[in-house]
Amino acid sequence: MRILVIEDERDIAEFILRGLRTELFAVDWANTGEEGFQWAKVNDYDAAVFDVRLPGMSGIEVCRGLRERKKNMPIIMLSVMGDAMTKVEALNAGADDYLAKPFFMAELTARIRALLRRERQTVGAVLRAADLMLDPVSHAVQRGRRRINLNRKEFALLEYMMRHQGTPLTRGMILEHVWDMNADPFTNTVDVHIRFLRQKIDTGRAIKLIKTVHGYGYKLETSDHS
Repeated sequence: MRILVIEDERDIAEFILRGLRTELFAVDWANTGEEGFQWAKVNDYDAAVFDVRLPGMSGIEVCRGLRERKKNMPIIMLSVMGDAMTKVEALNAGADDYLAKPFFMAELTARIRALLRRERQTVGAVLRAADLMLDPVSHAVQRGRRRINLNRKEFALLEYMMRHQGTPLTRGMILEHVWDMNADPFTNTVDVHIRFLRQKIDTGRAIKLIKTVHGYGYKLETSDHS
């Protein structure tokens, strides 16, 4: 899942980026509201974290501008200002949540995951597809009784596919949500990671969960029909 962070203070930004990447999110960082606004207009992020106070265009202005453009990804606003009026202004601008600085990274990631569950209408933290289980919090993956060891990118890819079960996903969609903006769109990295994931998830199983959608991309589906 891909997150946009807009934060002008480098130390705080690095703290957030390190924490989100540890939780296996792909993250893009902008240090001005204008830059983040441009990125958010052209990229399809799964969630965003904005500081309220930014040089030039504020986080609240970015949030309001994106909502006016029908960008509906969950947005969490951050601010050292704990007063009720700032929180009300942020929520009225279209923010989904508000977190005062300083904060624990565990709380921020928990709030992001809660918003992702609400966005996808997912009940509970654990994702399931047939006998496949993925826990985004503990990073555990299991099919039947067998634990499956995935690397960081394989885990992120599987999480994205499980959150969109039954939906055909193009290579471009997968690249945009699982990799950050430094990914090369002209490589076959998506196909390579799908192949590795299939070997770990579907090998030896009567029902293959990861399906190729010919001429389009891939999907994760519990039906045994391609």
